Amino acid sequence: MAEPAPPWRGGWRLVGRRGAPEVLVVPPDPCGRRLACLVHPTTASVVLGSAQQEADFDAGLCAAEGLSLVRRPSGGGAVLIVPGAQVWLDLFLPVADPLYDPDVVRASSWVGALWRRALAACGISGTLVVHEGNLRKTAWSRRICFSGVGPGEVTRHGAKLTGVSQRRDRSGAWFFTMALIGPEQRQLAPLLAAGRAERAALGRALAAETAVVGRPAVEVEQALAAELGGAFLAGEDVPAEPHPRQGDDEAGAGKAEQTADRLARPWQPARERGNDLERRDERQEGDPDGDRHGPVAHRRTR
Repeated sequence: MAEPAPPWRGGWRLVGRRGAPEVLVVPPDPCGRRLACLVHPTTASVVLGSAQQEADFDAGLCAAEGLSLVRRPSGGGAVLIVPGAQVWLDLFLPVADPLYDPDVVRASSWVGALWRRALAACGISGTLVVHEGNLRKTAWSRRICFSGVGPGEVTRHGAKLTGVSQRRDRSGAWFFTMALIGPEQRQLAPLLAAGRAERAALGRALAAETAVVGRPAVEVEQALAAELGGAFLAGEDVPAEPHPRQGDDEAGAGKAEQTADRLARPWQPARERGNDLERRDERQEGDPDGDRHGPVAHRRTR
């Protein structure tokens, strides 16, 4: 007997969106029906949760890295958005949909199941688990999305692979989700407005507690489309191809490429980062705020 189709399959309008994160964090009008948006950012940004303080990050260091600070309409901690470094999928359910659940903890269970099936279809090895229940907090989960595990998020061998945040009103619920293609989330650590020891500890925690897909983004996108029961269509603001390559967009492509190139450098082990910080602190004699400036300050800037 054939396996029954999952309850989320079918009935979706599947569209692509492409642009700057400050535009993409504002969801389109779903017109009262299921809507799935595959989102392709063209520039890099630190995207904050709706109630998060900008003071959580060093604005000067973010600016030096070419990163804007953007606020999304859903809660949770910050994520680092870099072109090509994540698969970003936004999903809307109207309140009358059979999948809709007014309980905010249970509501995202199907989202996690969708991601787990899509990732398994891509041949992602390891034990994929959808987290059930309340947020599993860490010292940084209020400030960093990929620290801590919330309901509907997928882990592999205990390390967080996908992130989910929600926004709901009387019309229904949005689920803003993404899976990590690369390790860029670790680079939020040196941007944190915190002391040297805390930044180093966060860097170690993110290295140990996050996982990356390890497959091309386009494969994951195609698997998600198959699970939803359709194919993503290009809108007016997106190209017809699936996941865009860095630099394909003419408007602002140079900036996106330079920023992504700088952020995509091989991640420096925590021990080496600590040594860099010690050498820098020795040079900053008499600077009482010296430990606020991380190793990012020594990277090449435009």
